[in-house]
Amino acid sequence: MLDINQSRIRQKRLLDKMAEAKLDAIVVGLPHHVYYFSAFWTNWLHQSAFVLFADGRSWMTTPNAPAKNTAADEVVSFEAQWMATLRQEQPRVVGEQVIDVLKARKANRVGIDASQVSAHVARLSDSDLEPIDPILWQMRRSKDPDELKLLTEAIGAAAAMYDHARKIIEPGIAELDVFTQLHEVAVKTTGEPMTAPLGNDWTCGGGGGPPRRDHRAKAGEIYILDLGPTYRGYFADTCRAFCVDRKPTDAQIEAQQAVVEALAIVEKMARPGVKCATLFSAVDEFFKEKRGKGMAHHLGHGIGLQPHEYPHLNTKWDDTLIECEVFTAEPGVYGPELKGGIRLENDYLVTKDGVRNLLNSPLDL
Repeated sequence: MLDINQSRIRQKRLLDKMAEAKLDAIVVGLPHHVYYFSAFWTNWLHQSAFVLFADGRSWMTTPNAPAKNTAADEVVSFEAQWMATLRQEQPRVVGEQVIDVLKARKANRVGIDASQVSAHVARLSDSDLEPIDPILWQMRRSKDPDELKLLTEAIGAAAAMYDHARKIIEPGIAELDVFTQLHEVAVKTTGEPMTAPLGNDWTCGGGGGPPRRDHRAKAGEIYILDLGPTYRGYFADTCRAFCVDRKPTDAQIEAQQAVVEALAIVEKMARPGVKCATLFSAVDEFFKEKRGKGMAHHLGHGIGLQPHEYPHLNTKWDDTLIECEVFTAEPGVYGPELKGGIRLENDYLVTKDGVRNLLNSPLDL
């Protein structure tokens, strides 16, 4: 899990933001925000909340019993279930606990995140409330050592999944069998169930989507596997493309080489201070020159506690790369002549001098 000492360091950063905004307290109820600041992971069936006050003291509530080994100064609990039946009103119960502690500490100006718990705080509290999600999103961009450790585990699971995919993908294999086997690989590699359901893309001969019932791979098709295994709250997001019969056509080889060159453009240009839109435009122009058609979708995005975070390699945003954030780059080309398409996606750590690819997996078809 996240490290308690690192979570306390994150609290100190949050205190600086609180002082700038002149807030008496900050309340977070979204499970991954609670985790980020307390090192306590909330089960998906439960609720929790974390409150940081301007004097640096922290309070939190956890389901059924006060959690141990957290980065909170005071930990209380609530009954998340009665006689083994989950209570559906958990967000309200937790919200009322939060309101009581805010009143006791006379916190008037309070920042809140967007969560089920905070919705009840907003509905019932007399405090002056301020949304703080943009602050939290920006804070989470630069990854701490404990976060990078968990991300590396998730990305390592993706590499193991691709190793297995190379062994099993052949004409006739069912998409559901590929999904099932790779899910098993991810769980065995990390040694525990994944945090979130295994999503992303699993289709053969198509651009993407979930595995289809009774659909089997055909010779000559390209199997796009966009894999996002998770480990203790952190998401990988990666992609490889495989020629089902290992006999790619000239068109498929040419497309694959173009996508590899696009990744090289990102690796050459990306560094702190570079605009994400600049990276997108460079790859878009490259594809237009090389293939006569630009990017069909975003170039990539940040990953961490959510599968899509800042920064956005997308012209709809105006993000600039910063040191220690992790982002994906996933250029792709598609078309009927390719019998699906080619998309390749690496996960990159931004360093002071450039980027480092975190995914150790071949790019060939």
